[in-house]
Order: sequence, then C-alpha cells, then structure tokens
Amino acid sequence: MKGLTRLLLAAGLGVAAIAAPGAAQDAGMKRWKQGTGWGWVWGPEDEVGALNELTDASRLAALRLATRGQAYDLGLPYDRNSYRWPGHSPGEIISFRSPGHGVQQQRDLAFTTPEGGNTGHTRWHSNVLFMNDNVATQIDGLAHITHGADNHWYNGFREDQWGGDFGVRKADVTKIPPIVARGVMIDVAGQKGVESLPANYEITVADLEAALRAQNVDVTPGTVALIRTGTARYWGENGGDHAKIAGPDTAGIGLSAARWLVEQKGALAVGSDTSGLECLPPRPADSQAVGGSFNPVHVYLLVNQGVHIMEFHNLERLAADRVYEFAYVATTNAIRGSVAGTALRPMALR
Repeated sequence: MKGLTRLLLAAGLGVAAIAAPGAAQDAGMKRWKQGTGWGWVWGPEDEVGALNELTDASRLAALRLATRGQAYDLGLPYDRNSYRWPGHSPGEIISFRSPGHGVQQQRDLAFTTPEGGNTGHTRWHSNVLFMNDNVATQIDGLAHITHGADNHWYNGFREDQWGGDFGVRKADVTKIPPIVARGVMIDVAGQKGVESLPANYEITVADLEAALRAQNVDVTPGTVALIRTGTARYWGENGGDHAKIAGPDTAGIGLSAARWLVEQKGALAVGSDTSGLECLPPRPADSQAVGGSFNPVHVYLLVNQGVHIMEFHNLERLAADRVYEFAYVATTNAIRGSVAGTALRPMALR
C-alpha cells in the first residue's frame, strides 16, 4: 500500500484518492496536477481539453459501477415554451411535412402522389427546428465562452482567426468525444434539507464537502461532478413555469468551489441542474479574479482549464433514490460549428 501511495503522489493524485470510490480510474489521469488542475497542456492545436483523459481503461472502470442495469434519464424535455437563460435565443418547432396540414406540400414529390404509385396514401411527419445550441439539457463546448480583449477561448483560439457567421471552426461540439466516466451527484439541496436552494445562493467548498460526507462518496480524478440545487424539480413537462425556475436557477458554485473541484479533486467535467452552473450574479471578488466577468466560473472552467460544463441535468430521480455514484454516459449532437450540445439525454447507469 505504501508503494502505491508513493506512485499516486508522484502522479499528483493525492492520498485521498487511494481509498475513495472510483480510485481505480485515478492512475489513468496523465495531465492532471493537484493544485493546478488541467490547463492548456495538450498542445497548441488541441480542441478537446480535459476529456483527452478518457481512455478505454477509464471507460471500462466507469461501466463497472453499473451493477444493476438501471438507467436514469438526466435529460429535461424541451419545447418552444421552455425556460432558458435570457442571453439565448428562443426555440421553435414547426411542422414541415405532415399528413394533416401538409398534404399539398407532400404532393411536390412525384412518388408521394397516387399517380406516382402512392395509392395507399403513405405520408410522414418531419419538422423544422429553430433552436439555440444552449437550451435544455446541454454540454457547453470549449468555444462557448470567450474572454479578453482578443476574444480568445480555450487554448488561445481567437475570434478573428476561428470565428465566423456559420459557427466556430475550432473546438466546436464535434470535438467532444463520447463521454463515459464515473459520475458523482452532489446533493447540496438534499443535505440542507430544502426543496431547492434560494435565489443567488453561492455553493461553497464547505457545502460540497458536507454533502459528500453525508453521501459517503468523494470526487476523484476523472469524475464528472454534478451538483443538485433542486431547480429541476420545477421543470415539469416542459420547463414552462419560468417564474418558479428563475429563482433557484441563479444558485450555483462560486469560483472557489470550481477551483476546488478541478484543482484539488480532479473533476473531469462539472455540471448541475441549472441553466448556468454558477452563482449569479457572481461575487465581485470572483469576477475580478479573472479580470472582470459576469461569468467567472465559465471563464475558469471552459477557457482556462478546458473543463466542459454540463447544464440543466435532471438529478431528481437520482436524489429520490439516493444514488450518488454511477456511470455517466453522454454524447453530443454533432452539428459542426455549434458551441454546445443541445437538448440532450445523458444517462446515469447504476
């Protein structure tokens, strides 16, 4: 055991990781350094960030956590009326081809007509989707946030070089690999005994530690950490009650908690059940720590650390069943140029 301890310490993993759940994955973390985190360490052309640390071995270790075959749907249903952060455009779903309202439309193709052989009147439904790439359950890509007068994002990619009217050309969502990793749900609302955290509540390191102690689980290097505020309990069928969602949606982690998760615990990705993960408005000290920003945690995670952010994950069933450790599985819709995987259905496998 002492020899293993020395090896892990030499790798920058820390003694706490040895006996903690999920520690089997720790030895695979090649570029994480305790006290520093990840950073821009994969070369000047890298577009993947911390998810580079996913390996066949780490995915296999994560899947071994699924001993019951139980799947938890972490996606929230979305429609044109759903709640969204005010800085994102609304979505619209419009019937493009339909038997009831589009019969005439479906006669513009010869094979759809009775004269063309379609005497059984076969028709179909298809829709046009006008959607923001940051709505409902989502993964923020590394190009989502820019910072500084040069408008740079992760790894120093700049808007004047890699931006455009038809999406970004570096670190878009097509560069996000399929994510299969150990997941930990940190139920801050549950530990505090409330339905949801109050508006503008800053989740601190002490809050995270208290919840993890109560759950008898830890965040180890390579973990996807998902933080429950209770916001998703108000989503309902479509997130239509904006007034009820808006308050707890502003609760979230501050910069100290984000740094702790990445630099001390080695979180591979960080997310929550809110639209923006971090406490809003940010504390002035957090804003100034990154040179002034309305989204300092986003700047720190996405731009400085290359750590993806998971938003609006439905953690209610996990909380009800007291499931705190699981295999987290998520893939993005591969829409080239987009900056977030939108309207997703990630899973927690138990």
